[in-house]
Amino acid sequence: MRFLFKTDYEDDIKLFPHSGYVVTYGILVALLLIAPYVLSSYLMSQLVFVCIYATVGVALLILTGFTGQASLGHAAFLAIGAYTAAYLQTYNVPFPVYFLAAGALTGIIGALVGFPALRLTGIYLVIATISFALIVEEVLARWESVTNGNEGMRIKTLSLLGVTVPRDSPAFYYLCLAVLVLTIVGTLNLLRSPTGRAFVAIRDSETAARSMGVNVALYKVKSFAISAAITGLAGVLFAHKLSFISPEMFTLQLSIEFIIVILIGGAFSLHGAVLGAIFIVMIDPFLTYLKDDMPGIIAGVTATFGASPATAGNVQSKVAAFASLNGLKGAIYGIIIVLFVLFEPLGLYGRWLKIKLFFQLFPLYKRATFKRQKIYVKSERNR
Repeated sequence: MRFLFKTDYEDDIKLFPHSGYVVTYGILVALLLIAPYVLSSYLMSQLVFVCIYATVGVALLILTGFTGQASLGHAAFLAIGAYTAAYLQTYNVPFPVYFLAAGALTGIIGALVGFPALRLTGIYLVIATISFALIVEEVLARWESVTNGNEGMRIKTLSLLGVTVPRDSPAFYYLCLAVLVLTIVGTLNLLRSPTGRAFVAIRDSETAARSMGVNVALYKVKSFAISAAITGLAGVLFAHKLSFISPEMFTLQLSIEFIIVILIGGAFSLHGAVLGAIFIVMIDPFLTYLKDDMPGIIAGVTATFGASPATAGNVQSKVAAFASLNGLKGAIYGIIIVLFVLFEPLGLYGRWLKIKLFFQLFPLYKRATFKRQKIYVKSERNR
């Protein structure tokens, strides 16, 4: 069992609370660095999407998890970043310039979206962000002189410092990994700063934060801007990975997937963004397996337990028909979200914390340690 004794304020804001974190993350970074040389090209492609989705997840955590502002419009911010890169490429602008320009432009637009959202909370804020996403999607489809409309835009191969970086190369994976790591480290430092503490105070209680002198309106807008800027940077990488973008790629479903990332991973921890991204990216191969291979496996098991060939074939056809149903992916998403909300509201990372604490405190562990508590001031009980 490990006990941490904090004797000054520096102990409270350390990036690594103890040496075990250094060893663990060092091993993880080493494994990620050698991944391109031991994994297949398909798994590496999936790992690149994990990095991109995790970057968006971190951005959404800043807005939703740490500031308490709901959003279903992050697909629009991703689209703005992607189209900014595509448009500036037509003028032969170098990658570092349009990468930073995409983040800056998306951050400005995020701040503009944040201003109308100051008077909205809960479901009304969600509706406002959905409306923003639909407006952006329509603009991308109609502004043909800039976006080519529904025909889409092709993205040139990334060139960095005169070196071509193909989308399937290890160098592109390292670039996405570096952006993710820098985003996580930057967010950790942000949360330890006065700005980050103001975000958390607003999330816990706007009334209490305002009474402590926090400018709630300013920090809400700042949260929208930072979250949108990070998502815009991820949009550039997303565009380069796909090599082609069109308005129908950035729909409400993509925003819902980003929400699922933090819901399943854990809405109050940066680890949750990574775990949720792994889940959301790897569920597609699982569904492909369910559709293509599972019917044959189930038929084989049925035949092994003595069923006739006709019965086994009938079972296989029924399973195949179920796996090919339209909307199966959405149904599975819905079931998973309901199960997590009911039984594991802290997400995958919350479950990991429970397992770790169980072994740390065994045999003195109590289930009530992680009991959900309602913390609010009296003036907010009836809101």
